[in-house]
Parts: sequence; structure tokens; C-alpha cells
Amino acid sequence: MELWFDEMHNKYSKLSMKVKEHLCSVESPFQKIDVLDTYEYGRVLVLDGFIMLTEKDEFVYHEMIVHTPLAVNPDIKKVLVIGAGDGGTLRELTRYKTIESIDFVEIDKMVVEISKKYLPFLNKGFDDERITAYFKDGIEFVKGKENIYDLIIIDSTDPIGPGEGLFTTEFYNNCYKALNNKGILVNQCESAFYEKDRAEFERAIKKLKNIFPITEVYQANIPTYASGNWLFGFASKNYHPIKDHKPAEWEKLKLDTKYYNSKLHKGSFYLPNYILDILGK
Repeated sequence: MELWFDEMHNKYSKLSMKVKEHLCSVESPFQKIDVLDTYEYGRVLVLDGFIMLTEKDEFVYHEMIVHTPLAVNPDIKKVLVIGAGDGGTLRELTRYKTIESIDFVEIDKMVVEISKKYLPFLNKGFDDERITAYFKDGIEFVKGKENIYDLIIIDSTDPIGPGEGLFTTEFYNNCYKALNNKGILVNQCESAFYEKDRAEFERAIKKLKNIFPITEVYQANIPTYASGNWLFGFASKNYHPIKDHKPAEWEKLKLDTKYYNSKLHKGSFYLPNYILDILGK
């Protein structure tokens, strides 16, 4: 008997992959967590029926959400990561010896425990001594914090369930206050290809633009995410992602990456017209 996993992108479209083994299936207090071992994509983390990452292409997402802001401000010292329970974002951040501290806030401790057990290619960053882990709601965590962080990375699930509150104006305002006067915020912004995803992207970016003086959008090709074209927000009090890009300084670090490079950094901010139309550019 063949076993296949289907992720529905909408009622007319889906991604399907053949499964070798269903390694794990549990219900946490927040969501259903599954880990699959597949023929084409390796191990796959699924939350509430949606693919969070696959072993084959996770490096695209994690490199783009981390290296993009670090190549704009190489002097980042204090980082806040909200979400990212799989460990991939932490793995990339801990490659930077110049970072002094990483506050890691994940609402669902079971995602971390399962990732450590079943996704060893991601968990290198969890034990770094610079990481302080908080298993609590990121929305509540940022309230009342002011002028602390150089960088906030919002590595959230889709804006449903536990991730819904991480797309609100109140949350973005609190993140703005928690950043210092040169602070950068980066978040995953869904896709703009399918109608429902496009609406979520448009709402998130509009909120960021109303709060931050500099707000830009960049893209990456992630084959197992809906449509394959995934978008990130770059919001800052001071730094522009192209004008302040420092490729020479980043390249001196000699980090071995599979996707990100300095030319791609610049190119990722050049967007197709259908996205520019949404942004009003």
C-alpha cells in the first residue's frame, strides 16, 4: 500500500508527496505535530496539516530570513527570535560569532522536543550558550520591552492558530519599541500567488509600513511552500536593505551557504509586477 501526504493550498490546488514512514504524530496543547520521512524531500515537519519545512529545501528559508539582515548590519549583537521551534533559524544565527545573545521565544515546547529528536539537521543551534529559551507566547514576551534588540526575527507559522497574533498591529508596534534606534525586523510574509495568501501578505506589509520608516519586501524560491514563491518583510528604523547592504563585510566571514549570496541578496528585492501592484509601486 502506498502512503501519500497532501497539503491543500486551496480547494483547487495541492502539493502531494510519497511517504516512506510516518515517524511521529502528536497533539500538543497548541497544534497537531507530524514528522514524515518522504522519498523526494527527506524528513518533513507538518503542523496542523501544513508543511513547515522539508529536509530538502529548508536551507532556503532559514538562510534568507537570517543572512539578509546580517549582511545589512554585520554589527548585530542582540537578537530576538519568535517562533522558529524547529531550530533552523537558530542554526544560522549561531554561525555568527559577533552575536552576543539570542532570546528564543517559542510557544510550543513540543515542537522543539520533536525537532531535536527527528530533525537532527536542524538542531545544531539549540545548545549554543548564547541562547536563552523562553517557552511562552511571543506576543506577551515583547510587551513592555524597549530599546533592547538589534534584530527581531519573526519565524512564525501561517496566520492561523498559534501564529495568528504575530501578524497584528499591536504586536508589530511592540516589536518596534523593543528594537533599538537602528533595529531591524524580518518576518515571513506568506506568498502573494493564491488569493487567500495574498490577502494575508497585503495586510501584514501594510501594517509594517504604517509603523516602520523603512519597509521592503524580498522573495525566495522555496519549492515546497505554496506556489514556490515565498515573501519576507524587511522593516527597519534606520537601515535600507539595498542602500546599506555590506556584501564585502559579509563575504569576509566566509560562511558556507547553499542558497544565499551577495548578488542574490540584491536580486531578491527586485519583485515581479503582480507583487509590486499589491505594494502600490
